[in-house]
Amino acid sequence: MTSTPVTTSIPAVVLNNGVRMPQLGFGVFQVSDDDTTAAVSHALAAGYRSIDTAAIYGNEAGTGRAIAESGIDRGELFITSKLWVADLGYDSTLAAFDASLARLGLDYLDLYLIHWPAPSTDRYLDSWRALEKLLADGKVRAIGVSNFLPEHLQKLIGLGGTVPAVNQIELHPALQQRDTVAFNTAHGIATEAWSPLAQGSVLADPSVTDIAHGHGVTPAQVILRWHLQQGRIIIPKSVTPQRIKDNLDVFGFDLAADEIAVMDGLERDGRTGPHPADFNG
Repeated sequence: MTSTPVTTSIPAVVLNNGVRMPQLGFGVFQVSDDDTTAAVSHALAAGYRSIDTAAIYGNEAGTGRAIAESGIDRGELFITSKLWVADLGYDSTLAAFDASLARLGLDYLDLYLIHWPAPSTDRYLDSWRALEKLLADGKVRAIGVSNFLPEHLQKLIGLGGTVPAVNQIELHPALQQRDTVAFNTAHGIATEAWSPLAQGSVLADPSVTDIAHGHGVTPAQVILRWHLQQGRIIIPKSVTPQRIKDNLDVFGFDLAADEIAVMDGLERDGRTGPHPADFNG
């Protein structure tokens, strides 16, 4: 693709409470606080309006600096952060949220997620009640979870209150988590993919490079397009200005049904992060 400015508007996914979330956003996992300010600034200048951070990343302050320096109206942005497992519990969740908001320098979040279920204690149930209070108090526009499997989601839904708006999970061609995606869909929960490019591990796959060559795009753009055409929300990460721009330039081509089928066939249980059933922080 060329380096000309991206002008296509990013489509939105309508969450189960009516809030509109950009389908393509910018992630800052494993980026230092100082580097995050520059990376988010590049992303906002390129046209991204959704930024995903987390307390454990240690870069909420850097994210907030970039937002403040951008001059972009707050209403145009969609900002997500996440509750770390050490803060699971009702009161500790409320305190952790306030701390995240202060570091970001914001008055509210658009989306707040429980980062991991940490199922050894089930304290995520108490945290969910706290997130419902934050939602009711107008401190956050939507609430959801990250790395939740169907059994964890079922327990939340069993509380009889708010159904999560989003479940952010590791998802890419090598790890498609079809059972979790099917559960999300059946319950009106939007699926958001973290590590949508599998940390680069599938970029050199001949199936991907062949499709990319046919469209005159990069392998990364093929994978991001594959996600988008299946309705998922994605948050690719980069600190390189040109890649940040290229990752947004994925709306000028479509993958054919047979190309999507080829991508679907790359599943190999290639998890790069912890397994949610075993990870307790």
